[in-house]
Amino acid sequence: MIRSYLLLLFCVTLWGSNFVFGSMLVKEFPPLFLADVRLLFTSMFLIIYAWLTKKFVKITTRELGLLVLLGLIGTLANQTAYFNGLLTTDATTASLILSLAPIVTAVLASLFLKEQFTLRMKLGSGLALLGTFFVVGIGAGLSISKGVFLIVIAMVTFSSSMIIIRKLTQTMQPFIATVYSTTVGTLFLTPAALLTIEPGAQISHEVWAWAMLILTAILMQGICGIVWNQQLKVVGTGKAAIFLNLQPFVAMLVGFLLLGSQVTSIQVGGSLLIVVGVIVASVQKKQSVQPSKSV
Repeated sequence: MIRSYLLLLFCVTLWGSNFVFGSMLVKEFPPLFLADVRLLFTSMFLIIYAWLTKKFVKITTRELGLLVLLGLIGTLANQTAYFNGLLTTDATTASLILSLAPIVTAVLASLFLKEQFTLRMKLGSGLALLGTFFVVGIGAGLSISKGVFLIVIAMVTFSSSMIIIRKLTQTMQPFIATVYSTTVGTLFLTPAALLTIEPGAQISHEVWAWAMLILTAILMQGICGIVWNQQLKVVGTGKAAIFLNLQPFVAMLVGFLLLGSQVTSIQVGGSLLIVVGVIVASVQKKQSVQPSKSV
């Protein structure tokens, strides 16, 4: 179990860093175009790897339905709502709304997957969420606008996609589920990205920008996606989602190291609350060992 938690921490660390890299890349490419191209490179990487390792398998009608649903909800709806929401919503407000995703995922997991949402998880979620409020900014002043509404949709669709992935991996290996779901999502997103590119839109010709785009696509969306989906079956969707609260803390730290962003004492305190919340929600009570069952 400790190994699984460390792997989840590894993924969240890279994903948290991705906020900083994304803020750099979005200045070089149109937002939806950026999301689509990254998914294209991720899909190619996963498909080539699956072909070389002979991982491809036939899918059932049920699995195809879940993949289509995942492509529509987890990729098309999520990415469209997220990037369009950012057009009229400041980053702090968006981060604050998206920090609710772990809580929503844990609740959905208890409803649809019958996973326990224990008192310990509730307490840890509360502490981590409180810490997230400190990290992303106190008193952001949420207002109900079109942008805020779209970011809420992005948060809910992300949480829903985690539930669909958990359902999908009940009958399909996590790796091949990642390959198929990423590819299907790309097929849905590409037409939308092409239709939204405005004439004369600036697309970077800088080598560093394309290198960063490709590297983050393969590492953060490809490799981390595989690792994350594998660990969902080990620790459960609800507990895995709690780790996502660490992303604002990582983003704050990486932003300070790479961009020189100011870090306040309040943000440091909030980060500590996030860490404590994750630990409280993740630590299990000691139980008698039952060799016949595996976690």
